[in-house]
Amino acid sequence: MKNLDTRDSGGANQWRQIMNEGFRNLQTKVGCMSDGQFGPKTAKGIMKYYEMSSERAAHFLGQVCIESMNFQAVEENLNYSVDALMKVFGRYFETPADAKPYSRNPQALANYVYMDKNRSKKSQLGNTRPGDGWAFRGRGFCQITGRANVRKFASDMRLPEVMDEPHLIASHYPMESALWYFNNRRGLWKICDEGVSEDTCKRVTKKVNGGYNHLDERTEQTFRIYEWLK
Repeated sequence: MKNLDTRDSGGANQWRQIMNEGFRNLQTKVGCMSDGQFGPKTAKGIMKYYEMSSERAAHFLGQVCIESMNFQAVEENLNYSVDALMKVFGRYFETPADAKPYSRNPQALANYVYMDKNRSKKSQLGNTRPGDGWAFRGRGFCQITGRANVRKFASDMRLPEVMDEPHLIASHYPMESALWYFNNRRGLWKICDEGVSEDTCKRVTKKVNGGYNHLDERTEQTFRIYEWLK
């Protein structure tokens, strides 16, 4: 999953509109007031709708809350300054001058950094057709990125329309995509079932994040949500 902290504020209004649509649609789906705010009622609605135990829901929502910037990020904001580009995508640019053509140019940036021809074999995303990088940029509360990952999501969830309209992941299936991500991390739900503790939060974070970025915040959120749900 991506570290979202260095995102720019450029294009914030459009990005916020996308966020509001995705999260409000989720609230409507789970039977909550569509106010765009994440709180106890929405957490309980999500737990009930997706038939999760309080332990699973607390771990899941605690992690997703951090990954999605408190459910604000349902689509990647690639409107970066040169400085931010060097921090986030520095391995693609030797100098700030190299990054400048992609600054404040989200479509060009996605079609550069997310195309398989520009990536290592280990990090390829199945983006081989012109425009795939932009078309299959990160979407959903866990930022599914790349044609290959979107294809697997669409197949597993029996949502073939997503391949032709990947924006639906942001607007209609941001939570389903996050659940799909959790379902595909071997042993993750088993750890959640062990209960909510500092140890399980740390182990879940490792599975989700690949490291321990924002471990304290993830733990705090998980415990807070668990108090709402248990």
